[in-house]
Amino acid sequence: MQPKFSTLIILTLVSALLLVPFAASPMYLDAMRDRSFELYQFLRGEVYKQGTGFASLALVAVEMLLTARKRSRTWPVKVKMPGSVMLWRSAHIFTGVALLAMVVIHTIGASGVNYNAILLWSFIGVTLTALVGVVAETGVLESPRKIFKFTKPKLVEGEPVGIGKGALIRGMRTVWLKSHIFLVSVFAVLLAVHIFLVYYYR
Repeated sequence: MQPKFSTLIILTLVSALLLVPFAASPMYLDAMRDRSFELYQFLRGEVYKQGTGFASLALVAVEMLLTARKRSRTWPVKVKMPGSVMLWRSAHIFTGVALLAMVVIHTIGASGVNYNAILLWSFIGVTLTALVGVVAETGVLESPRKIFKFTKPKLVEGEPVGIGKGALIRGMRTVWLKSHIFLVSVFAVLLAVHIFLVYYYR
């Protein structure tokens, strides 16, 4: 069962709120360092970073499994997995928002510098392309309109000319889904390098 448009709007607002710490972190991290240095050290320490890092990595692995389930229909070797594609797609959406929350916890809202900043912003791009695309698609699907007109409608034999839901969704997917898959690929490579660097320079 796919989340409704109203649920997706709430998830988008939650995601927007989860991005606030990245804008506010220069203020609160300095205040934390001045007022509670021990807490600041703990949040920046190896135990905290490893624990939250592995939790984030576990959610990334779950996201990859959910993606594999969605794509398993097109594999040369048929793999039967329980549950409907819509159920797995819903789980993919909710897990993505949970992963965003875990990334905020892992980074404590610090956007980082250099490589870490690129990694973070590639992940945020992955999240935003997915949410915008799914919200737009669901909005079209739940709309009572059958034909969508973006300019002044032309009449062909008395009927307004526009674009149907199926064609509109296919057109949107060529933009958002390809962008999302590209950013996922970039993020996966950056994440693998990040993990290597973390353990190489320990």
